[in-house]
Amino acid sequence: MTIDAKLLPRIRREFPVLAKDATGHARVFLDNGAGTLVNRRAADREARARIAWSANTGNPFPESKGAEATIVEGRQAVADFLHAGTSQAIISGESATSLLFHLSYAIGRTLTGNEKIVTTAYEHHANVGPWAELVKTRRAREVRYADFNLDTGYLDLQLFSDLVDQHTKVVTVTAASNFLGTHSDLEELGKIAHDAGALFVVDAVHDVCHRPTDVQDIGADALVFSGYKLFSRHGSILYLRPELIESLTPYKVDPAPNHGPERWEWGTRDQAMLAAIAGVVDYLSWLGAPTAKTPAKPGSPRLARVRKAMEAVEAYEAGISRLLLEGDGKWLGLLDIPGLTLYGPKEVPKGIGRDPTFSFKLAGYEDQPLSRILYERYGLAVGAEDYFSCVPAIYGIETAMRATFVHYNTKADASTLLRALNELAAKKR
Repeated sequence: MTIDAKLLPRIRREFPVLAKDATGHARVFLDNGAGTLVNRRAADREARARIAWSANTGNPFPESKGAEATIVEGRQAVADFLHAGTSQAIISGESATSLLFHLSYAIGRTLTGNEKIVTTAYEHHANVGPWAELVKTRRAREVRYADFNLDTGYLDLQLFSDLVDQHTKVVTVTAASNFLGTHSDLEELGKIAHDAGALFVVDAVHDVCHRPTDVQDIGADALVFSGYKLFSRHGSILYLRPELIESLTPYKVDPAPNHGPERWEWGTRDQAMLAAIAGVVDYLSWLGAPTAKTPAKPGSPRLARVRKAMEAVEAYEAGISRLLLEGDGKWLGLLDIPGLTLYGPKEVPKGIGRDPTFSFKLAGYEDQPLSRILYERYGLAVGAEDYFSCVPAIYGIETAMRATFVHYNTKADASTLLRALNELAAKKR
C-alpha cells in the first residue's frame, strides 16, 4: 500500500485538531518531534477506559475487570506493534526518562564498577543521564560517546566498534537523532553489542512514528518509546527481553509481584494510557489495510497490517524529506536557501534513510523570534529550543529551529515552510 492523494484526506480526518487547533486557528503543525497530535481512536479509547474502568485491578466488579482487560489488551497491542513476541515483555511507565533510569538502576546492581557503557554523541539526554548516573555512583567506570560526522550526521560504525570492548556492559543508542534526523544502523550496532557480550538498549522515542520498529529484527534487549510521540498521550513503554525481566532485579516495594512485567511497574497501572496506545495500534492496523471490512485480530494478522502501515509511512515521509531538501520547483530547498544552515543529513540515503526532522538556523534571525514570525505570518508551528539533545553543544549553539514532519503532513505543508524561509531569507540579503 501507499499513502496517496486519495488516502491522505482520510488519514487527516483521524486527527481532530490537525487542520485547526483547539481555538479554531488554522495552522500547519510541524512541532511533531516535541509531541505528535493525538489520534481520535486513541482519545476515544482513553476516555472510555478513564470513565468506565476506573477501579483498581484484582476485584470482581466490572470496573476492576474492565481495567484488567484493558491493561492486557494494551500490552498485546504494543507487543504487536513492536513484534515483541509476547505481551509479557511490555512494561508501562511515566516517561522514557524514568524507564531508562529504572533500567539503568537494575543493570547497575549487576555491575562491579569496572564496566563501560557505549553510546553516541547525538543522544537525547534521557539516554545519557541514566548511564552517567552509574558512573557517578561508581557502579560503572565510564560512558564512551561515539562521534558522528558533523556534515552528514551519521556514525562511523568502525569507530563505534572500536569503543566497544570486553569491559562494555551496555551499548545504548537512539534509533534516530531528535535533532539531526539521523538514523542509527540498529541491526549492525546490535551485532557489535552482542559480539562483545553487552546488552543492546534502544531509545526509539523520536523514531517510533516514522518507520517500522521490530525488536526482533533489531536484536534489542530493551527498547523504550513514548505514547505522546506516537499520536497518543503522555506515558511510556519499555520493551524488555523476557529473560531480563526475570533475571534483573528492579527496585520495587515488597508486595509488588515477583515475576512478569508487573514487578517492574511502580504503583497502580494507568489503564487509560494503555488503552490510548491500543487505539493508536488500531489506527495503524486500519492504515495498513484501509479497504479491509473487518479489523485485524491481535497477533500476527494485526502485526502484518501495522508493518505495512509503517513501511508506507516511511516511504511517504522520504518523499517529503526530498522535497524539503531539494525544493519544490518554485521555492529553493533547505540546502540552497541563502543564509540557512541545516544540521544533519543533506540527503535521504538509500538503505539507512533518515527521519523528516530538520534543524536549522537562518542568518539574521534569532530562533525564538523566528518561531513567532513563522507562526504569526505563515501559520507554521515550528519549534525553537535545544530539544534536550546533546547535539547543539557540539555545533557550538544553544538552540535551533526544528521542523518535524509526520505522515499526516502534506507536500503543501512542506512547500509552505519553504516559501516562508525563502521569503524571510530574501529580506535579510
